[in-house]
Amino acid sequence: MHQILRQILPKVTHVPSRRMGATGVTPAKLASYWEKVFREHGVPEPEDSSRILVAHALGAKTFHSIGSRAVRSPVSADVTTLIEKMAQERLKRVPVQYIIGEWDFLDMTLEMRPPVLIPRPETEELVGLVLADCLELHQSPDSSLLEVGCGSGAVSLAILWKIPQVRVIAIDKSDAAVRLTRDNAERLGLQHRLHVLQHDILTDPIERLQDLGPVSAVVSNPPYIFTEDMRQLEPEILRYEDHAALHGGPDGMDVMMGILQLAPLLLKASGDIFLEGDPRHPEMVKRWLEDHPEERLQLLQVVKDFCGKPRFIHLRMCR
Repeated sequence: MHQILRQILPKVTHVPSRRMGATGVTPAKLASYWEKVFREHGVPEPEDSSRILVAHALGAKTFHSIGSRAVRSPVSADVTTLIEKMAQERLKRVPVQYIIGEWDFLDMTLEMRPPVLIPRPETEELVGLVLADCLELHQSPDSSLLEVGCGSGAVSLAILWKIPQVRVIAIDKSDAAVRLTRDNAERLGLQHRLHVLQHDILTDPIERLQDLGPVSAVVSNPPYIFTEDMRQLEPEILRYEDHAALHGGPDGMDVMMGILQLAPLLLKASGDIFLEGDPRHPEMVKRWLEDHPEERLQLLQVVKDFCGKPRFIHLRMCR
């Protein structure tokens, strides 16, 4: 089978449609072939990559949803050509999320565009923590939340999706991120409860945010990668995702410290702060709080991620 596919697929753009129909090239064979090619070229998660691309070319959400009969039925030359085009991008280590132009986050399908940061599974846990532990958002009819570094809008939109009465302010210093968040909000019909603003908390005046009123909570998955760790990132990240959304300075704390300093000026009394960070950051935040009692912040809990690493930090304003 692989010998046949090796003869057909590398030159697929030159194969006439009627000839391709006679080859018996099925989604299953295409997925198997590209999985092997990806594996040979060191592409991470070769099986997932190949199956996602094949499914997308066929208009399906997942490879499984193609159906057992369709997965064994020959595909057209146009479909095979599209799969090869996407596969060649994957061989360049372009993330599959950028190739197919969308990705699921919790119950939502979001548009993805480079170089805006692709939401990770850990950030779904951050949303779960906010939903479970910020009672103000559920109980108050005028509850509000500020997200610092909204990226694709995943966190803000997930919270809006789950809590009908909440109002969200989403900020990002990247124009591309602001535009993508707005587009995803409109895609989901959530734009009426979302205010998106291009703003850098480290350089722009805080009055722009204070004018929007005090908020019940601040949530952020800020840039938190240590400078020394940046060069160790996978090519998918280093080549294609926005470094400014990843690099947190020498100790990964640049933006996180900015949030800790500004949040008390933006929060309601007893407001909450939820942060995602590196496993080294909880202890660093504890030391920072000890050195800055004037900020009136209390560390409530450090929550581990699904890998058992201390990842999420929950703080509260003291009255």
